[in-house]
Amino acid sequence: MDISSIIAEELGVRQSQVAAAIGLIDEGNTIPFIARYRKEVTGSLDDEQLRTLHERLTYLRNLEEKKAQVLESISEQGKLTKELKKEIEEAQTLVRVDDLYRPYRPKRRTRATIAKEQGLEPLADWIMLQTADGQLNSVASEYINDELEVASADEAIAGACDIIAEALADNAAYREHIRTFTEDNGRLISKAKDPEAESVYEMYYDFEEAIKDLPGHRILAINRGEKEKVLTVKIKVDTDSILQYLQSQVVHTSKGDLVKVLSDTIQDAYERLIAPSIDREIRSSLTESAEDGAIKVFGANLRQLLMQPPIVGKVVLGWDPAFRTGCKLTVVDPTGKVLDHTVIYPTAPQNRVEEAKETVASWINKYNVDLISVGNGTASRESEAIIASLLSEIDRDVSYVIVNEAGASVYSASKLATEEFPEFDVGTRSAASIARRLQDPLAELVKIDPKSIGVGQYQHDMNQKKLDEVLTGVVEDSVNKVGVDLNTASYSLLSYVSGISAAVARNIIAYREENGSFNDRKELLSVSKLGPKAFTQCAGFLRIRKGNNPLDATGVHPESYDACMRLLKSLGHDVGEISSGELRGISKEISDIAKMASDLSIGEPTLKDILKELEKPGRDPRDDMPAPILRSDVMEISDLKTGMRLKGTVRNIVDFGAFVDIGVHQDGLVHISRMTKKFIKHPLEVVSVGDIVDVEVVEVDASKERIGLTMLIGEKDSNTPSVPSGTKTGAHNKNKKRPPKAKKESRNSNVFGSSLGELLKDIKL
Repeated sequence: MDISSIIAEELGVRQSQVAAAIGLIDEGNTIPFIARYRKEVTGSLDDEQLRTLHERLTYLRNLEEKKAQVLESISEQGKLTKELKKEIEEAQTLVRVDDLYRPYRPKRRTRATIAKEQGLEPLADWIMLQTADGQLNSVASEYINDELEVASADEAIAGACDIIAEALADNAAYREHIRTFTEDNGRLISKAKDPEAESVYEMYYDFEEAIKDLPGHRILAINRGEKEKVLTVKIKVDTDSILQYLQSQVVHTSKGDLVKVLSDTIQDAYERLIAPSIDREIRSSLTESAEDGAIKVFGANLRQLLMQPPIVGKVVLGWDPAFRTGCKLTVVDPTGKVLDHTVIYPTAPQNRVEEAKETVASWINKYNVDLISVGNGTASRESEAIIASLLSEIDRDVSYVIVNEAGASVYSASKLATEEFPEFDVGTRSAASIARRLQDPLAELVKIDPKSIGVGQYQHDMNQKKLDEVLTGVVEDSVNKVGVDLNTASYSLLSYVSGISAAVARNIIAYREENGSFNDRKELLSVSKLGPKAFTQCAGFLRIRKGNNPLDATGVHPESYDACMRLLKSLGHDVGEISSGELRGISKEISDIAKMASDLSIGEPTLKDILKELEKPGRDPRDDMPAPILRSDVMEISDLKTGMRLKGTVRNIVDFGAFVDIGVHQDGLVHISRMTKKFIKHPLEVVSVGDIVDVEVVEVDASKERIGLTMLIGEKDSNTPSVPSGTKTGAHNKNKKRPPKAKKESRNSNVFGSSLGELLKDIKL
C-alpha cells in the first residue's frame, strides 16, 4: 500500500507534499512547527491539513500492521493461499481485513467447533458439494458415534449444519453484501422500556428512521437512552431479501432434502450469527461517525473560543454569581494580578442588594474598574439585573460582559489553582478566573481540561482518547498561532508550546524564578532538559519583549535571523527599527519576491512570513476576531417582540443551528435553515463561536424560555419547525404524548440546550 498517495488523494494535494510531511513527522517535528516553519518542505500545508494527514497516517499504518499480523497468523495455520494473501494486501479498511481474517481467527468453543471435534466436517463438506448421490439420512447415519456423542443421523446433520452456518457467517463476501444492504435499506428502531415513564428521551419512545438518514446528534442521544436503560434499540431490515441473496449464493441443487437443510441452515446462520454481528458493526460505525462529527464541531467551537480577542489594559472586576453561598468578587489589574476579593449576598435568600451595591461601587472608585466580567452560571440573571441597576446609578463609564464560565469550577478546585492562589478558597479562584477570561481568554482557558470548557455536544459519551487528541491539538494550534510571552506565561500555557513537555515547562518556570527574566531566546538552552531539538521546535513561538534582540519579540525563527539581518541590510534598514514600527511598509520595497528569496537562500513562504513579522512585530492574530459586546443594561425575555432586531454573540454551535447571546437570560436559537438563503450542510459554514451577528426575533415563548432567531433580516419567516436538523420524511415518531415541562436551568448552564428548554431535549441529553 502506498500510504502517501492514498492520503494525497484524500486531501487533494500532491504526493510529494504528503511524503515530505510524513518525513518531518517521523523525525519528531510537531504539527505547529511544521505548519509554521517548514512551508517550503510541505508546500504550505496548514495545521488542519497536517493533523488530518497525521490521523490518516496513523490509521493506515495500523492497517498495515494488522495485515502483517493476520498474514502471519493464517500462514502459521498453513491456510494462506495466493488469492487470500492478495485480498488481504489490497484491503483498504480494518473492517475488510477483519472480514477476511474471520474464518481463521482463533475462536472460543462454538457449536461448530464441537461438531468438528465430533468428526462431522466431512459431512458438512458433502452437504455443501450438493452433487453426491444418496439420501442425506443414509449418509449421515455413517457418522453415528457413541464415543463422540453423535447418537443419531439427525444429530449428525444438525452438527454439520452448525459447521456450515459458521462458515457462511465467516464468508467475507457475504458479510460485505449484507452489511451494505442493511446500511442502505435498514431502519433504526427505538422503543421505551416503560412508555408511561417521563424522561428526556420521550421523542424516542416509539421512533424509527432510515439508517442512512440518521443525523449524528440523534444517534448519540439514542445511544445514551439505551445506556441508561430507558430505551431498547434494534435494526430492522428486509430479512427475506437477505435470505434470498444467501440462497442464490449457496444453494445449487434441486434435491428436496438438501434444499430444505441448506435453507434452514442459511436462516439459522443469518438470524443467529450474521445479523447480530452486522447490527453491532453498523451501530458501532454509526456511533464512530457521529462521534467524529461531534468532535469536529467541538474542535471548531473550541478553536474560536480560544481565539477570542483579549481586552487588554483594563482593570476588571470578576463576578462569580450564586444564591445561598453569595456572589464571589475579585478585582484584577491589567496584568491579571488579584488586587482584592470579597463575597456579597445580593441574591436570594439574603437579598442584601443595597449593601452589595455599596461594596461594588466603592471598589469601582477605589480600583478604577473599567469592566465587570460576569459568569453565566447560576444566579447570573439576578446578578445582571443588580449590575445594570448599579451602573445606571454611578457617575462612571463602566460596562459588563457575560463570560462563559464553563470549567471555572473545575479549575478552581484543581492543583494548579491551589498552587496559583494558595490563600484563596475555590469561589474566589473561580471569580479570578472569570475576570482573567476577559483579559486573555486563551491564557486562562488553557488551564482547564478542554472537555470541561463545554462548547460541544455529548462530549462525555465520546471516545475519550480521540476527543482528547483532537482537542489537545486544537489548543496547541491556537497557542502556537498566537505565540507566548516567555517571561510571563504560566506553566499551563508553556506546556502547549511546540516541543515543550510538561516537565520542561516547569523547568522554564523554575529557571525564570531563579535567574529572572529571559533576555535572549538562546537562554532557553540553559533550561534543564531543553536541548537543541526542543529549542528548534519551540523558539519561534516564544516571545521576549524588550530583550537583547528585537527579533526575539517576533515570530521570526532564530534559524532565519541571519537571512533577516541580510534582508534588512540590503534594504537599508536596521534591526532597531523593528521595535519602533518603522518597517510597516517594508514588503513594498521588494519588487521581486522570488529573486530576493533566492538571494537570501530561503524559500518564498519564509520570506513572506518574515516580512509580515517585520511589518507588525508581535502581531496578535486574535485582533482580527470580533470583540465582545459590552453591555450596561439588561433585557428580560418579556422585553422581546417578534421582529425586534439585535446584535448578539454566537455562544455555541451544534449540528442543527447556533445559540446566540442577545443579552437576555436565555440564548436564542438560529436554526440552520434561518442562517442563509443558500443550502449549507452545517452551521460552521456560516458562523463561528464568538462571532457578532445581526439577528431578528421570530419566536418568543416565555413559558418555555424559548427564543427563535433568524439571520435572514427582513425576510418572511418560513415557519421552519423548531426541531433538530437532520429530521427527514423517513423519520417516524408515533409518540404524541405532550412532553413534561423542562426544569428551569441556569443561564446557558450546559452551554447549549438550556435556551430551547424541552423543545430540543434530545440534544440536551
